[in-house]
Amino acid sequence: MADEIDPISPERAQEILEAAIRERLGDNWEDEDSGWTKVTGHNYMARLTRGRTSLDFYVDLLGNVTVEQSNSAPLLETGRLLLMMLLGLSIVIAFLIVRIVSGG
Repeated sequence: MADEIDPISPERAQEILEAAIRERLGDNWEDEDSGWTKVTGHNYMARLTRGRTSLDFYVDLLGNVTVEQSNSAPLLETGRLLLMMLLGLSIVIAFLIVRIVSGG
């Protein structure tokens, strides 16, 4: 019969995850000065960002850690810029409509 897999507990996964983050980013990664922000996470996963860099830490059920690094794509930055321009344009149009309706 095949060996049974004995998954780690969520508490143990959290300990492994925190140790992996400290190993990669240092003990003070949570300080404001480090620039890292925890965007999301749970016992088996955490996503940290700093500027355009994202680090995803994953702990599998056996306690193995995987780290994936990604950068914001230029297309995403272009989309954000376009969204901000549309928002600004919408505000200008709203002010113009209010001025026209108020007679003034």
